[in-house]
Amino acid sequence: MTLPSKTSILDRIRLPEDLRAIHDRDLPQLAEEVRAEMISSVSRTGGHLGAGLGVVELTIAIHKVFNTPDDRLIFDVGHQCYPHKILTGRRERMSTLRQENGISGFTRRAESEYDPFGAGHSSTSISAGLGMAVASKLQDRPRNVISVIGDGAMSAGMAYEALNNAGALGARQIVILNDNDMSIARPTGAMSAYLARLASGKTYLEVRDFGKRLTSYLGKSIESAISRAVGHARGYVTGGTMFEELGFYHIGPIDGHSFDHLLPVLRNARDNARGPVLIHVVTQKGKGYAPAEAASDKLHAVSRFDVVTGHQAKAKPNAPSYTSVFAKALIEEARNDKDVVAITAAMPSGTGLDKFEEIYPNRIFDVGIAEQHAVTFAAGLASEGIKPFCALYSTFLQRGYDQVVHDVAIQGLPVRFPIDRAGFVGADGPTHAGSFDTTYLATLPGFVVMAAGDEAELMHMVRTAAAYDEGPISFRYPRGEGTGVVLPERGEILEIGKGRIISEGSKVALLSFGTRLGECREAATVLNAAGLSTTVADARFAKPLDHDLIRQLAAHHEVLVTIEEGAVGGFGAHVVQFLANEGLLDHGLRVRQMVLPDIWMEQAKPEDMYAKAGLDRDGIVETVFRALGRHGVSTGTVG
Repeated sequence: MTLPSKTSILDRIRLPEDLRAIHDRDLPQLAEEVRAEMISSVSRTGGHLGAGLGVVELTIAIHKVFNTPDDRLIFDVGHQCYPHKILTGRRERMSTLRQENGISGFTRRAESEYDPFGAGHSSTSISAGLGMAVASKLQDRPRNVISVIGDGAMSAGMAYEALNNAGALGARQIVILNDNDMSIARPTGAMSAYLARLASGKTYLEVRDFGKRLTSYLGKSIESAISRAVGHARGYVTGGTMFEELGFYHIGPIDGHSFDHLLPVLRNARDNARGPVLIHVVTQKGKGYAPAEAASDKLHAVSRFDVVTGHQAKAKPNAPSYTSVFAKALIEEARNDKDVVAITAAMPSGTGLDKFEEIYPNRIFDVGIAEQHAVTFAAGLASEGIKPFCALYSTFLQRGYDQVVHDVAIQGLPVRFPIDRAGFVGADGPTHAGSFDTTYLATLPGFVVMAAGDEAELMHMVRTAAAYDEGPISFRYPRGEGTGVVLPERGEILEIGKGRIISEGSKVALLSFGTRLGECREAATVLNAAGLSTTVADARFAKPLDHDLIRQLAAHHEVLVTIEEGAVGGFGAHVVQFLANEGLLDHGLRVRQMVLPDIWMEQAKPEDMYAKAGLDRDGIVETVFRALGRHGVSTGTVG
């Protein structure tokens, strides 16, 4: 791709109403300019690249044909929304993408009226669009509702639940299936485009509706037979039988990079559709940028990069990432136990399981974007004596919570849950933060809930989980680098429900659950220097709690502070309940719980997010000083 030296057309567009004044023949040049603008912006900020490059023409065509924002445009997941942001008044803010106080990497209602529904997780666009379409009908406010969903997001059951309901309701909704993986054969040549235009045209639709009315006079059996015959016959040509059976009028596949294909089909759908329509568009992820087209993942998510070469500017890590340590430890357990298998929901590289797959390709199962299925699939494996590690991000495990409760926990099945991205995740913001897993798992009877204090502890927890067959067990760990501790060749099996003392003091006890342990160590140094003898303990387990450890800390200290990278109701709440029930709060013990704040924390660097949350060294020291009624600290020196 040759990057244009100027953006003569894009400079004339601030909002989609300006785009609608552009002649159709100028849209290919506009697409080049938008693509170049996006590449330039993401090269400076990092972000999701490939998906957006693949929908440049589609995004332009939608805004050209439809009257957004009055017509509602909903993007699924949001990875592909960057061209949309450039065209909807946010071009000048693209340099702030995913930065603190900048614009989100996903669609967001609070950011623009052109974002009618927020995204971040997948497979929601059809359901949300159906709600909007029905609302439009109830309010007698005719408008078009367009839901853009990728073929990957179509692997989730929620998408099919929505399709089924939409077909039954018959509301006027346009679903665009963006097929960027060629999972269905690419359309070829002018004939495919001609058939799509013909099938979406007013004459065909009117004849089709007239045929339906005519057959209704001839009896239900004849009507049904004719409808099925017509549907199946057209399905052989267009591949739309399944969607037709769900009640959608199916158009395509069409070339998603050709305005000659896109514009007439979208216009026909806008002008003639009376019920739900599904338009199957085939695109190329990474389109128009050679390094993205050549990459195996089409440069799905990138850090800052060189536009000419595509080389990403990644800082050399000081220590291995928690994700890579998990993968290494799981490979070791699989080597020692043939029953160990791994499950991922379309995130093999994100969870580190791509490394596992290189060695054990027959013992890893990528179920697609289908966390509910992943959990129950794991339950089925566990019921037959297999040892499944169902590796999901904390925020994605939420989507399978009912299955965790009903199919795993109630039956006491030994499913192992490695929970990646625990705590703040930085640029992905609140939709991806791992805030709630401790709270929602530790409430379940018979569940073992762990958190690694460092990467060596993570290795111990992987081995502990592999050896534990009494019921479900989880362990959480954050995104990013470890602390650089020395790693063993293989983890040790931990005693269930037992924590550890890191350093001993006599006045203040810091009881950490998770990787705030390092900040606790630093806080203890400050407190000890201030004459406050401080114990640091690593709880390891939120459930079962180490009752002996908590009793010891309560009996021999004036202040007990629990620290965790999770929401209220988690580890600290369980500790306080135990202390209250044991009567250990009756003798003047000052207890404080430090948790993530009860807000949706906006995107920033993780270390800045933790500082704002008060979960860094200074925040811990401040908490202790307030508990003692003394002045706090702001820079690590005692006031």
